[in-house]
Amino acid sequence: MKDIVHKIKNTDWQQLTETMHQNGYAIIPGLLSEEDCDILKSNYDHSALYRKTVVMARHRFGLGEYRYFNYPLPEIIQTIRTTIYPYLASMTNSWFKALYIDTQFPSDHQEFLDQCHANGQQKATVLILKYGKGGFNTLHQDLYGDIYFPIQIVLMLSEPGKDFTGGEFVLTQQTPRAQSKAIVLKPKKGDVLIFTTQFKPEKGTKGYYRVNMKHGVSEVKEGNRYALGIIFHDAVN
Repeated sequence: MKDIVHKIKNTDWQQLTETMHQNGYAIIPGLLSEEDCDILKSNYDHSALYRKTVVMARHRFGLGEYRYFNYPLPEIIQTIRTTIYPYLASMTNSWFKALYIDTQFPSDHQEFLDQCHANGQQKATVLILKYGKGGFNTLHQDLYGDIYFPIQIVLMLSEPGKDFTGGEFVLTQQTPRAQSKAIVLKPKKGDVLIFTTQFKPEKGTKGYYRVNMKHGVSEVKEGNRYALGIIFHDAVN
């Protein structure tokens, strides 16, 4: 855990923040070791760790499966979630200020979760996703309730080109009065992809405005793709 905490704290957050402002996404390379990734993947079948399993096809979300963790979260996930949150809270507070949104996020993650719980949002939202051949995830936003944190992260647990082909991470950016822009990303095993949950600020001639974004996963051509999603707010159900 100390190595993970050290990597997070020694990330160039000024540069990463600028990248997020520009693109709505950024990558921290190699946060997880190969062993960390393999342990998280191997725990996929340990049902006691999870509160709910979702088969995507039943809900027309795509083709694949994901499982929501129960509280308490595994130590490695809890450590990453609580350690990285303050950096992202600072980032989102500057976004909201630029957009004149009257919301500021506390620097302590538990304080933010207390706000979720007071609103009836008490279910863990951290999830692990599994896609086989033909699997994909439709474009969406992970909100789960009235109170939500506007940035989330994905940890890639499989190696593109080795464990699977296809399965790119896809973002769409909808600028007002313009066509949507598609962004295709290929994070490597152990990388952390940070991205906006709903929108990012964009500077125009009259100040900042919202650029809405959604995310999904393109079709997996071969193999199995595992990823871990860390969402910082809790869910109603």
